[in-house]
Amino acid sequence: MTNIVLILADDLGFSDLGCYGGEIDTPNLDRLGRRGVRMSSFYNTARCSPSRASLLTGRHPHETGVGILTDDQRPWGYPGSLDPAVPTVAELFREAGYATCLSGKWHLSADTAVPNETWPTRRGFDEFYGILGGADDYFHPRGLFAGEQRQPPPGDGFYLTDAIGRHAAEFVARQAQAARPFLLYLAFTAPHWPLHAPEEDVRHYEGRFDEGWDVLRERRLARAVEEGILGDKAALSVRDPNEPPWSGAAHREWEARRMSVYAAQVTAMDRAIGHVLSTVECSGVAEDTLVVFLADNGACAEEMPPADAPKFRERQPQHTLDGKPMRIGNEPGIRPGADDTFASYGRAWANLSNTPFRFYKRWVHEGGIASPFLVHWPAGGLAAGSTVHTPHQLPDVLPTLLDAAGLIPPDGPGVSMLPQLRGEPEDGEHTLFWEHIGNAAARRGRWKIVREAGSPWELYDLATDRAERHDLAAARPELVDELADSWQRWADSVGVIPRDTILRKARPGAAP
Repeated sequence: MTNIVLILADDLGFSDLGCYGGEIDTPNLDRLGRRGVRMSSFYNTARCSPSRASLLTGRHPHETGVGILTDDQRPWGYPGSLDPAVPTVAELFREAGYATCLSGKWHLSADTAVPNETWPTRRGFDEFYGILGGADDYFHPRGLFAGEQRQPPPGDGFYLTDAIGRHAAEFVARQAQAARPFLLYLAFTAPHWPLHAPEEDVRHYEGRFDEGWDVLRERRLARAVEEGILGDKAALSVRDPNEPPWSGAAHREWEARRMSVYAAQVTAMDRAIGHVLSTVECSGVAEDTLVVFLADNGACAEEMPPADAPKFRERQPQHTLDGKPMRIGNEPGIRPGADDTFASYGRAWANLSNTPFRFYKRWVHEGGIASPFLVHWPAGGLAAGSTVHTPHQLPDVLPTLLDAAGLIPPDGPGVSMLPQLRGEPEDGEHTLFWEHIGNAAARRGRWKIVREAGSPWELYDLATDRAERHDLAAARPELVDELADSWQRWADSVGVIPRDTILRKARPGAAP
């Protein structure tokens, strides 16, 4: 029986990996992609919890109870936890005799205070090691669990990314020794803020980002074209108008430091993945192990503290375990990376991470939803070394995994991607849909309509303008109307709650 290793990165940009054009060192993922199959047009849902809900169920997030985040917004919004009536990938594989494990981040329970039916151990996972919420300290996480038992904050020498990888590798070794098929869901918190990384990893990147975001965006584009991820006529989106050119940036040494810590987080994740894949290899099960890697959304442009979370600072620990004051915020006087800092890398570097696209996590323009997607399966007959350009999205992952294992998927909107991964042409054209906090999009073939909440539809020809630079809505109103009607029918069918309805009914002070 085919083993499954499903790897999810957190807030990783489209072009951060070396095999997608990035300058960050990701040798293990690069090897995985070049020996397997890469996809150039795979999409997530633009944000953490909805993407995880869709990935694990094969449904659109609105159908799962997690239409936004894990805030319980009933009766005026989404429940914020996975609907118990919607089976998870872990439940389906466990029913088929697989051992199942989640090592990493869950972020699909509205109630994380007391064990309940929405926790991973009650949604099909035999083992759980990681965090229930959306983010935590990398050095001394306060929300670390093993099964349903909260763990004391680890002491010196601990790094969350390493621990997530180590637990996953131990699970693989145990199951291989027992000759039992396994499903491993390896959901890293990296490179989500806070910017925390071992100093030796950060030092590795000294000088690499000193030329700044403008030069590096150009180089990433060129490498992505060279890698075959983008066409040879691909162009950059305009630099985010809210950010200065690098030549006009204040505190450039501090800015480069921010990106160096982010890069160190990505490299640490790659190293942990390498440890897991090495264990798969050494255990003798690599030939029939399907490995999938993707990201939950585009790069994150949030500054620290986030502008839409006025009480964020007060909710964080105010001191480290050894009593040092916690320095929270993106301030040039605070060098990020150490355990007494809590920072993010900001909009300009997120713009680099999402090269060549516009916008970020939360938006459904390409920068918010385009994900690297790698597949490796030696026994699966994949077109190794190829790049698939057929558009697909998260609901297609579950039927693909079940197809690989010879299992029948439940009814749902997704389709198996195995034919395309094996080099077969697409069987017909299907339309992809998105909605997140009022931002909406639909893609059919080369055409995509997209809008920010409260704004009119834009239209782009992604075959010639993947960076969404030239809005054709005024020139093709009939096509906009056709796709918009299709989007509305989809939204009604999956239970999208209009954004203005949620905002109008939200409890005072609630963040919908």
